[in-house]
Amino acid sequence: MSTNTLTRTRGDVVFDAVNVALLTIAMLMILYPLYFVVIASFSDPDAVASGRVVLWPRDITFDGYRRIINNRTIWTGYGNTIIYTVVGTAINLATTIPAAYALSRRDFVGRDFFMMLFAFTMFFAGGLIPLYLLVRSLGMLNTRWAMVLPNAVLVWNLIVARTFFQHSIPNELLEAARMDGCTNRRFFVSVVLPLSPALLAVMVLFYAVGHWNAFFQALVFLRSERLYPLQLVLRDILLAAQAQESMMEDARAAQEQMRIADSIRYGSIIVASAPVLILYPFLQRYFVQGVMIGAIKG
Repeated sequence: MSTNTLTRTRGDVVFDAVNVALLTIAMLMILYPLYFVVIASFSDPDAVASGRVVLWPRDITFDGYRRIINNRTIWTGYGNTIIYTVVGTAINLATTIPAAYALSRRDFVGRDFFMMLFAFTMFFAGGLIPLYLLVRSLGMLNTRWAMVLPNAVLVWNLIVARTFFQHSIPNELLEAARMDGCTNRRFFVSVVLPLSPALLAVMVLFYAVGHWNAFFQALVFLRSERLYPLQLVLRDILLAAQAQESMMEDARAAQEQMRIADSIRYGSIIVASAPVLILYPFLQRYFVQGVMIGAIKG
């Protein structure tokens, strides 16, 4: 046995056991609600309401999913959300990444001043009314642009990207490229971007999830149902089901409407979350790496 091997004391064993136990409890507290939503989405609503659905689905039914799939407005909302997510994320990357790289350059005159202006907006914002007036004055009200342009740059993501470039792109690399006659634009496209897949994956994930879950912005700026994103469509479906339930005088009909609303509620959560849950595992490795590098103080 090597002399460098550390001997584990009883205190180390107890400490590890307590850590494992606490982390296991925390994991179950996070995972169980997600698991419950999944099994409740294809369980009988009466079984869910009576508390019989705990670990396994009961009286499996896909009526909620059938109602969701057969609703044309949901597919319209899906299409709109995909458009907002793809176009919005492309605009976010096209503005955030070049700006972050420019602010990371030591030879950029006034970079601290501009960084201070960006950071100022994190603490002091105009609020909803000035934003609404700005969107209206630009003619973007009730258009797709209202969903993708107002948040073209998120300052927090800008700071993460700037820190990444400062610690991952050596200044000597730029000097060597300049000696070979490389321009700033060529260096950014041919050197910086290929060396930053982790950062790009993190920015795509951050921005795409934000666009996919966009709700309040659509509620404020959009009036036409043909422009509604998926989240707003699902909200309207649930509100309509609840309104029909409250207007019914027949107790049996109201109870049936409540069953339908419950089945749609759980199914809509799965339908809205599935694309993000599918995308995340493919970006998880880059996500962890990029967040850790972007979190370096400097």
